[in-house]
Amino acid sequence: MPEVASPAFFSKTTMKSGILYFLFLVSILLIVLSPQEANSATFGLAKKMIDAANKKGPYIGIVIPNLFELNPLLNYPEYKPSKLIIDVGGRRFRFGSIGDKQVILVMTGLGMLNSGVTTQLLLSLFDVVGVVHYGIAGNANPNLDIGDVVIPQYWAHSALWSWQRHGNGPEDSLPLEDAGDYTRDIGNLVFANYSTNPESDNLLNSIWYQPEEVFPVDGTPEERQHVFWVPVYTPYFELAKKLESLTIDGCLNATTCLSTPPRVTTVERGTSASIYLDNAAYRSFIYNKFNVSPVEMESAAVALISYQQRVPFIVIRALSDLAGGGEHSNEADTFIDLAANNSVKVAVEFIKLIPSPNKNAFVDSI
Repeated sequence: MPEVASPAFFSKTTMKSGILYFLFLVSILLIVLSPQEANSATFGLAKKMIDAANKKGPYIGIVIPNLFELNPLLNYPEYKPSKLIIDVGGRRFRFGSIGDKQVILVMTGLGMLNSGVTTQLLLSLFDVVGVVHYGIAGNANPNLDIGDVVIPQYWAHSALWSWQRHGNGPEDSLPLEDAGDYTRDIGNLVFANYSTNPESDNLLNSIWYQPEEVFPVDGTPEERQHVFWVPVYTPYFELAKKLESLTIDGCLNATTCLSTPPRVTTVERGTSASIYLDNAAYRSFIYNKFNVSPVEMESAAVALISYQQRVPFIVIRALSDLAGGGEHSNEADTFIDLAANNSVKVAVEFIKLIPSPNKNAFVDSI
C-alpha cells in the first residue's frame, strides 16, 4: 500500500514549500527592483551629504586628469584631507584644505568628454567659487623645455573640425557655413602641405578649425554663442605671475636630472583635444598657427564648462614631453612623475595665494 502523508506532514510540507516559494518571489523582486532602489537610496544619501557639505562651503574645486597626477596631491604635506568623501555619478569628490582654503578634489579620467562631464558635476552639485585644473602636457613651444610649468591665458579645443571634401579649396564655402554653423575664419590645415612628394595632391584635402557652441548660464537657453579661445579668469592669471620665481624640481633622482633647470611661466595659449600628440609635423604646425605651448587632452573642456557656468578658473600644466618633437622616443615615459609632482607644487602654491572667495568674481570680470 502506498505511503500516504499524514495531515500533519502535509501541513508542514505545504508551509515549507510556501515559505520557499515566497522567498523565491522576494529574491526575484529584489533582483529586478534593487538597482533602482539602490540608486535611489544612494542618491538620497549623497544628496544629504552634498547639502551638508555645501553648508560648510564655499570651496575651490581642484580638477585632476588621472591617478598619477592625483596621488602626489593626496600625499602632499600641505594638503589636509577631511573624512568626507562623496561618490556621485561615477566620480569621487574628496574634501580637504590647502592653507586656509577649503577644497574639493575630483579626478576626471582621460579626455575631453570625461573632463567636461566631471567639471559640470562639480559645479552643479557643490558650492564652488573657483576651479584650479592641473596636470602634465606635451610641449609644442620650442622656447620651453621639459619640466617647465606653464600657465596659459587662453585655451581652445582644437579638434572640432569641418573636414573639406577633395577638390574644394579655401575660397569654397563649407557645408552649412551660410547658416552660421561653420566658419573659415579660424583657419585650416592642408594635408597636402605635409606630403613627402610636394607635387602630389592629398585626398584628405584640409580641415577647418571651428569654435565651440556655448550656452552661458546668464544667456538665453537654446541661443548659442561661439568661442574658440576661452580666457582664464584674469585676476587668477595675474596672480599666477607671482609664481614665476618659484623653484621647482629638476631631478628625478640623484642620477637623472634635466639639462636645463625648469621654471614656472605664464604663456599665451594652450590647446586640448582627445588625441595624444606625438607627431613633430603637427606639433610644429599647431605652434606656428596658434602660438600654443601646452598640448594635452582635458583642459579646454574644463575651461569651456567653467566659462559657461561663469566660475573663475585657471589651468596649470607641467611639460612632460615634446609632443613628438624630440630626437628619440616620447619623453613622458621618463619625466611623467617629475612633471606631475611639479604641477602639484605649483597648484598648491597658487591656491594658497587665492584671496577670500567671491561668488560674483567671474561675472564682475567680464
